[in-house]
Amino acid sequence: MSYRGSHKTQYPNHIIIKVEGVNDKAKALEYVGKKVTWTSPAKKEIKGEIKKIHGNSGAIRAIFERGLPGQALGGKVEIS
Repeated sequence: MSYRGSHKTQYPNHIIIKVEGVNDKAKALEYVGKKVTWTSPAKKEIKGEIKKIHGNSGAIRAIFERGLPGQALGGKVEIS
């Protein structure tokens, strides 16, 4: 969905992810601790981990090993 941040600071390695079919906190908690991988169009992988939920509607926060580019926003990630 987007980077995590406030009105002055943006964290490009913290990404808020919306999982299809997850609409509440209870289902989102099942994903905490799982690994996340984003694959670029050039087939390079950036890996991260889901650390906590974000809000009340099932969004989750993943922290990646390095910042994701803007082209990753709105794209798909693999959760394992």
